[in-house]
Amino acid sequence: MKSRYPLAILNGAIITADGEYSCQTISLAEAKKLVQSAPGIISAVGHQATAEIISDLLGIKVDFNRINFHQNTGQQALVFKLNSRPPEGIILSRDEIEAFGFQFQLLSRHT
Repeated sequence: MKSRYPLAILNGAIITADGEYSCQTISLAEAKKLVQSAPGIISAVGHQATAEIISDLLGIKVDFNRINFHQNTGQQALVFKLNSRPPEGIILSRDEIEAFGFQFQLLSRHT
């Protein structure tokens, strides 16, 4: 069943409401396919360098957008996850983000 909600793009997995969720690591190819088939996109990416990298990787414009995102039941979110946690208070450059390494995850809210 296709979601009626836009695909959210996040720069971290966050549970925004009570409910049941699933989260799984997906490939870049799967992330691209997910973006292409989505009924729309909403960015909640709160760091400019991260938005730029995600845009380049997915081949779409992902805006820097510091919003309070609320995931609806049935809505999916594409998560850009760093492979390690940066030091507190540090805003990473694009080169630093690439050095940390990253992966994509699919976060789905079921209830």
